[in-house]
Amino acid sequence: MEFLPPKIDAYAVSHSQQEPELLQELSRETWLKVLAPRMLSGHFQGRVLSMLSKLIAPRYILEIGTYTGYSALCLAEGMASNGELHTIDNNEELYTLQRKYFDKSGWGAQIIQHTGEALEILPKLKQSFDLVFIDADKINYPNYLEMLLPKLSKGAVILSDNVLWSGKVVAAVAEDDADTKALITYNKLLNTHPRLETVLLPIRDGLTISRVID
Repeated sequence: MEFLPPKIDAYAVSHSQQEPELLQELSRETWLKVLAPRMLSGHFQGRVLSMLSKLIAPRYILEIGTYTGYSALCLAEGMASNGELHTIDNNEELYTLQRKYFDKSGWGAQIIQHTGEALEILPKLKQSFDLVFIDADKINYPNYLEMLLPKLSKGAVILSDNVLWSGKVVAAVAEDDADTKALITYNKLLNTHPRLETVLLPIRDGLTISRVID
């Protein structure tokens, strides 16, 4: 679902920084070889992620939902020189493709892949993260938030993708639509949680920026 008129959307993209050649290559390979290539963050949102990461300059980044690694590489652009990026995905078939581009990027040694269910992996991570990007199974967004908050210090930032869910969050919700129900709950949690301040941006399918305030 497009939330902006096509001409305005195209104008915004054409007046934003171009994506690096490595990401163009990764995007092409994803569209050629991987199922559901629309899951890719893509040029415009990728530049948004890159800009936010550069402004935050995080040492420790966590990503839930790697897919082919495009968004991880965008986030790595702002990572501190001695930083680490931990990324979690449950699709082991994508591991080799992710690693190929991580190693080509120059950040390969700083990007740690975790394969499996995020709810099982998160308790094992001992770092306190400065920046988190959530782009995984929507039904577990509220669970991820609950598990993440103890790992986040004041000033940490959570980025949450697909929070408008093609407009379903403002439409009548089918009884069996667990993903939309979870996102509605999650969006309310972000907006009312006493430890967070939040702004929801209508970028692509919705991107929320939440900052830990205590």
